[in-house]
Formats: sequence, C-alpha cells, structure tokens
Amino acid sequence: MMNFSKKTIKTLMSSCSHKLPHIVANKLPLGLPHKKERWSIGIYTGNSPLKLNPPEYVMNPVLSRGDITDVHAGFVADPFMVWVKPTWYLFFEVLNQKTRRGEIGLATSSDAIDWRYQKIVLAEPFHLSYPYVFDWMNEYYMIPESHESGSIRLYKASLFPTQWSFVGILLNGPTFLDPSIFRHADKWWLFAETNPKHRFDTLRLYYADELLGPWTEHPKSPIINGDAHIARPGGRVVTINGRMIRYAQDCFPEYGMRVRAFEMLELNPERYQEREIESGPVLSPSGQGWNAAGMHHIDPHQSADGTWIACVDGRIF
Repeated sequence: MMNFSKKTIKTLMSSCSHKLPHIVANKLPLGLPHKKERWSIGIYTGNSPLKLNPPEYVMNPVLSRGDITDVHAGFVADPFMVWVKPTWYLFFEVLNQKTRRGEIGLATSSDAIDWRYQKIVLAEPFHLSYPYVFDWMNEYYMIPESHESGSIRLYKASLFPTQWSFVGILLNGPTFLDPSIFRHADKWWLFAETNPKHRFDTLRLYYADELLGPWTEHPKSPIINGDAHIARPGGRVVTINGRMIRYAQDCFPEYGMRVRAFEMLELNPERYQEREIESGPVLSPSGQGWNAAGMHHIDPHQSADGTWIACVDGRIF
C-alpha cells in the first residue's frame, strides 16, 4: 500500500471542497473566479495516449490553487511537464488574482504523483498561459500563450528550470490561442486557434525550416473553420507507433468541455489531412469532484515500460 505524504492528503481534502453546501460555497472571498474558472491539475495513466484514466494510487487533483504560495492564485491549469533525470518538472498557468493575469508556475516531483510547488518562473505585463515546454539541441524552450501581446513568443531556459529569457517573436497577429509546436520531416510545425472574437472555432497551421522562422502559413490553413468542437489546441502533439496525434479542446456548448484526438494522415507543405480517433473524446468531465464540469488539456509522456502518464486539468461546476 502506498503511503501518502501530508501534501497529498492536503490535496485530497482540497478536492472534496465541491461537497460543501451551496450556501458555504457562496461565502468564498471576494475576487475569486467563478466556479467555471476553477481549474486544477491531475495525473492520468494508461497503455495509450488515447486511453488514459485516473489511477487508483493517485489522489487527484495533484495541484490546486491552494498549493500556490507566492501569489494569490485563482486557479492552476494548462500543465506541461518534462522529465530531466531524476526529476519531473511541471509548468502551468497560475491565475494571479491581484493582477488578473496568468503567470507560469513550476512544480517538481520524483514520481509524477506527489508534486511540490516551487514558484512563479515567468511573468510578463500581459497574460501568459499554456506553457508549451520542449527540448531542442540540448536546450529547453517554452512557447506560452501570450495572445494579449499580439504575438507568439519564444523563450529559452537560461537556467533550467527557473530562469527563462525571451528569444524572439515567431508570429505577429491579433489572436493566437494555445500555440502548439512540433517537429516533423525536418521542419517545425505549429497549430494555433485564431478567431479574434474568441469563438474558439478556427485552427491555423504554420511551418518553418528553423525554429525562429521565417514561418509560413500552410496553403490549407485554416484547417478548421467554424467548428468550436475541434479547433482549439488541447495539449502536446505526440507520436505513437508512427502516428502523429493532435489534441483539440471541445469548446461547445461552452469553453473547455472535453478533449478530442486527431490523427494526422498527411502533413507536408502542400497537403494536410486528419481524422478524429474513432474512440471518441480522450478526456471528459467526471460529473463530480475536481473535474466535474470540464477537462481541456493533456500532456502525455511514454514511460520506459511502454505505458503512458499525462498531466491533465479539470474544473468544478
């Protein structure tokens, strides 16, 4: 039997807060987000990045706003993690209640189960979220969502994992939500949702030979137009047995309902084709607890034994 730390027990108690009577919930301190904004972070596992579930030995959520110690947090969301032996590093959005802007927080773990919050590692005068962290040429990079800046911005770890330096702008434009980068066939590729009216229904695709560009919009872009079920990116692009998978948030009838998966059947500078995985949504709300009302993000990683572990997020009613 696994022995849970005090921190894990505290997290379990936090996850039960949804069971408080409605009259108590309404006495939350002024300035806290509406419950539909109350996101927290969990861990799922499985034999495939398309079939993941909460394991019995993990007490989700593993991180919630109550774990944040250096700012007054409204929620935590959009987790991305990397493993640098012997430690897991988790980067995620922290909503700073004082500024009402997202900042990028860091937590660490030796087993991806029991997490210890460290601190805010990146903040700007504009909103940051969705800290897509990746390694390239023995360096670590981050592309956080920074749509309020009117651009997609690239950061590099000057001292991993706590110090990040701005490298340059990849693309300029009025709206780039949840930019998701990956490498395929000696090129860089990038998805981003771009509807300026925030209807979350337009997915564009870009490519470049070099990380800093120049970036070119794909001739088939927007590859999704007018469909909030499948347009907005929902996590890291992964490859399994040669199959490239992109994840999409289902934002209908409202934002952040569930996560769907699509296999890219054809991807080159002239053509793009995909199909939705037939098994249906890979993440869905549970109807109770920390992820009762919605889930909108996944970052899966394959373990040495072939199984998969993913950080996800969810929100209460």
